[in-house]
Amino acid sequence: MTGALAERVAERAAAWGLAVERTHATDTSLLAFGTRAGRPVVLKVVRAGDEWRSGEIAAAFGGRGVVQVLEHVGGAALLERVVPGEPLAALALGGRDDEATGILAALLGRMSPGEPPSGCATVEQWGTAFGAYLMSGDTRVERALVEHAQRVYAELAATQRNPALLHGDLQHYNVLRDAARGWLAIDPKGVVGELEYEIGAALRNPIERPELFGAPATLERRLELFHDALLIDVDRARAWAFAQAVLSAIWTVEDGLADDARGAALTLAAAIRESSAFRADFDA
Repeated sequence: MTGALAERVAERAAAWGLAVERTHATDTSLLAFGTRAGRPVVLKVVRAGDEWRSGEIAAAFGGRGVVQVLEHVGGAALLERVVPGEPLAALALGGRDDEATGILAALLGRMSPGEPPSGCATVEQWGTAFGAYLMSGDTRVERALVEHAQRVYAELAATQRNPALLHGDLQHYNVLRDAARGWLAIDPKGVVGELEYEIGAALRNPIERPELFGAPATLERRLELFHDALLIDVDRARAWAFAQAVLSAIWTVEDGLADDARGAALTLAAAIRESSAFRADFDA
């Protein structure tokens, strides 16, 4: 570890009584694994960006379906360590997609958040990225598709029911298995919206298997399982997933990510756009 990030890790470790055993760098943060008073914990220090308040957001769930937050300040959080930490993606990639979807649905049923933190983002605010992209002149996401998704997104945002704090990125790599507490969500971005919005990220993952999640049969089977567990409005969830997939593709452009990440999101958007159930209510 070097530089300002390492200094922040050392500062937080000292302040929170963490004995660091090892560290691991990700694209967005530096993780320090260790113990506090004999308890396995992990310190997450964020570089910058939309995870800056992840500790505060996660704390709002009070440990209900989400990793427990022991301490947090802006840009840093001390968390319970999830052991063994197997990602849910392993089930879907191993041919157990129905089981993985059922776990996601059950987890959503457990996630009962408190009041959203002050200034928490809303789905309406996230949706401003459509207009910004159209004004940018970039053409890596087809303009007509962006305009279609923008209309669908705006219609859904204006007609939401019971918006509440959502994880904002609840998908297979942000759900880990803990031997004691079962499956837990990690790394919430935090956004206020209706429940159907939360389904979108799961429907376009695991990201390396677009041939799986882009298959119409898989899409409809997943929606059926979410409905059976949570009584979601399937038509709204499908439409949110379309609009979010295009939004995700826009974000990959903004973040400078690889073309295959954008292509994976657009695979789902195309599958939904061709769905007769979607065209009935949200035709271009």
